[in-house]
Amino acid sequence: MASSRTEGSRKSKAGDPVANRQKQLEAFTQGPENVLTTSQGVVLPDNHNSLKAGLRGPTLLQDFLLREKLTHFDHERIPERVVFARGAAAHGYFELTRPLVEYTRADFLQEVGSRTPVFVRFSNMTGSQGSADTVRDVRGFSVKFYTREGNYDLVGSSLPVFFIQDAMKLPDLVHAMKPEPHHGMPQASTAHDTFWDFVSLMPETSHALLWFMSDRGLPRSYRMMEGFGVHTFRFVNARGVSHFVKFHWRPKLGKHALACDEAVKIAGRDPDFLRRDLWESIERGDFPEWELALQLVEEERADKLGIDLLDATKLLPEEQVPVTVVGRLVLNRNPENFFAEAEQVAFHPGHVVPGIDFSNDPLLQGRLFAYTDAHLARLGGPNHAELPINRGVCPVHNFQRDGRHRAGIPRGRVSYEPNTLGSGSEFRVDGGEHGFRTQEEAVEPSKVRGRSPSFDDHFAQATLFWNSQSSCEKDHIIAALQYELSRVETPAIRQRVVDNLAHVDMRLARKVAEPLGIGPPDPKSAAGQAGFREPRGRPALESAPSLSMEANGNGIQTRRVAVVMAPGVELGAYKVIQQALLDAGAQTKVVAAHLGFVASSSGQQVPIDHTFQTMPSVMFDAVLVPGGAASAQALQKDGQAVHFVLEAYRHCKALCIIGESVEILRSAGIAPADGPAPAGVVIGTNEPTTRLQMAQDFIAAIARHRHWGRSLVEQVPA
Repeated sequence: MASSRTEGSRKSKAGDPVANRQKQLEAFTQGPENVLTTSQGVVLPDNHNSLKAGLRGPTLLQDFLLREKLTHFDHERIPERVVFARGAAAHGYFELTRPLVEYTRADFLQEVGSRTPVFVRFSNMTGSQGSADTVRDVRGFSVKFYTREGNYDLVGSSLPVFFIQDAMKLPDLVHAMKPEPHHGMPQASTAHDTFWDFVSLMPETSHALLWFMSDRGLPRSYRMMEGFGVHTFRFVNARGVSHFVKFHWRPKLGKHALACDEAVKIAGRDPDFLRRDLWESIERGDFPEWELALQLVEEERADKLGIDLLDATKLLPEEQVPVTVVGRLVLNRNPENFFAEAEQVAFHPGHVVPGIDFSNDPLLQGRLFAYTDAHLARLGGPNHAELPINRGVCPVHNFQRDGRHRAGIPRGRVSYEPNTLGSGSEFRVDGGEHGFRTQEEAVEPSKVRGRSPSFDDHFAQATLFWNSQSSCEKDHIIAALQYELSRVETPAIRQRVVDNLAHVDMRLARKVAEPLGIGPPDPKSAAGQAGFREPRGRPALESAPSLSMEANGNGIQTRRVAVVMAPGVELGAYKVIQQALLDAGAQTKVVAAHLGFVASSSGQQVPIDHTFQTMPSVMFDAVLVPGGAASAQALQKDGQAVHFVLEAYRHCKALCIIGESVEILRSAGIAPADGPAPAGVVIGTNEPTTRLQMAQDFIAAIARHRHWGRSLVEQVPA
């Protein structure tokens, strides 16, 4: 009887329309041939290239495959941004220092001394809003100019290049970077299989990957971070003459980075480290400042540069086309409300003004579509331009009506153009010289889904970047790659990455491969990967000093110096050095075992700002340890104090050690009794005649930012 019921049940299910529908759905989701399709089931002919008017022409709006992919991607997170979710922002102004009349008709770039209000947002690309600031990541650097002709958004990055060449691959890149979908880990980190699987199969990522793994991925502060427009844009002057332009933001305080170990520790101690640094510096009146520098190229010269300016994975070396400084950016006011301003601000590379136009860069072309779509999803409708942070300083006149979250109350009877019912108050199209005009350009006649051969060379500029780094910077890149790849669980992925690196530099590939438990790099294997073709030749430059961050210090303004002391401290030399530090623009904070006061050798009470437990060495740029026998002995017996000093030494920071306190270093084998002091370490006495010289030497050591070449730091027990 049981078998009859079972057999009957099987027959019933075979004819059950619900069961059949479930089978159809399973077949739909799995795909009989394992081929990529659209959401409608249309097989994708090419998942790497958008549809263009010619291989180097503009991307076509009719590319429904690109639009579907980007639309789905743009709507995946609500209300948080899909990328660059964690950010900090500030108000300020841009001041023009060099007129650009010969290059562009943009009103805010005409008159020297003119100031344009701006709102700037810095952000992390990968992590969510709740992630830490100091993780290794690409940083956004976006500037909204509130000009008299409308809002202009320069939506940039901390790297001059990006990982991909075509917007068709943007969702894939971000999906690979984000936490893996089956378990939602890791947060705000690319040290996992999916990211490295993707980049190992896409050699075009090689150049940006080296920038990402370099010190550029760990900025010391937003105020010490360089910014780039990434893409090639156009300037068009009043005569209709066009120049290609690339944008650079150069920090006044120099370009500086954190040590990798330091960044990890800061993430645990203060996840808001970069955000707090920006806020507090503005509140103090130490206003962050950048120079705006441009690379301008005549269109007829562009084809002779040896690189394709439409390729977002390539940069234009400053040694080949020098930069011209044209203005300065100053941030002088913090937001009144973080959500209303930093979160609701809507940047868009398509927000341009007359005199600034686009190139046919296929990544840029895709972004022009994607950002509008993303704002619709994130900000709830088409009227996000009416939010206070997004409103311009110029009048806005159009016939757009209704829509969710409408803030303004339009008046009048008509909502169309042309009309005769507006009693003379209707807005007419201005066909004169004031409006935006797209630069005329010949377009190749054939529609094609592909990529220009001029985009093919994926490794030459990665090699240029590698060759341009100092020995210490190269060591940091190797260590970063080893760390990330050691977290990858699939050996085949690790192998593919080092095989790709062999096309950049064989020594680099071998060094990275050493601890990974894989075979030696095979430079031939990458030739079979997607999107790779043999390069046509090597670049004209073997190295470019402008690509290195070494030795670019610019004073010690706003640098944080920890003063480590205990009861019995000698204050004579300390006070001289402290005053010199303050005069040079640095800040000093006293750190000790307990809050309250420390009694000096002369009985003075020194107030304590922080304890070793709450404010570790990673929160400071340099360390000063005053002398005094009792203080030195107490510090040597305090494990947290010893760790504080040794950890700062290990992170290659400047140290000033006075008198008996040098025993902290000597007990660790750092400062021998005979011979010179280690790089960046100033050792002196309490003698009055030496105090001023000690102060000057310490300031010079801090100005170097880090002494990366300091030997044997890996042996320091910290």
